[in-house]
Amino acid sequence: MRIAILGTGKVARSIGGGLARAGHEVDFGSRSGAADPDLPGRVASLADAAAVGELVINATPGATSLEMLKQIGAGPLAGKVLMDVSNAIRPGFDLMYHNSSLGALIQSTFPDSAVVKALNTVHAGVMADSQALSAPTIVFLSGDDGAAKATVSELLADIGWSPESQIDLGDITTARATEHFILLSAALSGAIGSTSYNLSITQ
Repeated sequence: MRIAILGTGKVARSIGGGLARAGHEVDFGSRSGAADPDLPGRVASLADAAAVGELVINATPGATSLEMLKQIGAGPLAGKVLMDVSNAIRPGFDLMYHNSSLGALIQSTFPDSAVVKALNTVHAGVMADSQALSAPTIVFLSGDDGAAKATVSELLADIGWSPESQIDLGDITTARATEHFILLSAALSGAIGSTSYNLSITQ
């Protein structure tokens, strides 16, 4: 699959590297569109990358994601799965959307796209390297479109998250829960002195 990743930071590089190793063709969208030999794929402008991607991943900083997507416009995103992995926070880890979520706002702003929230509860170094952790852990999916979630689930499996390690939380409103996890995640990172961790669910 040809996948467009919006962003060129740590998150984009981690996911892009994992997808490229799995055999997907990856295009990175950046504000400058300048080539970067350290990225495992072609670099284009944000709009150009979104236009050619069969599936689009938003890996831009969550605080500016919505405005950036509006600048791209609905056209290049229409009819596509839009996987959102960002958390919208202000400096000091203050949530931007206290009673909603970035994922839900993206879906309401772009109704012709199928938004799926995923991977936003794990740090960049773990996103495409779940095997680096000492035990199996969990990632979550939220979205209104079942077929879109199935597509994202397959991509997650390609980068190391087996179907058994994925939990479908329900529609896009449940993205509020995973985005608010950033508050606990920040506290955990400070307490254990590491970002190489994740959640495991037991019953």
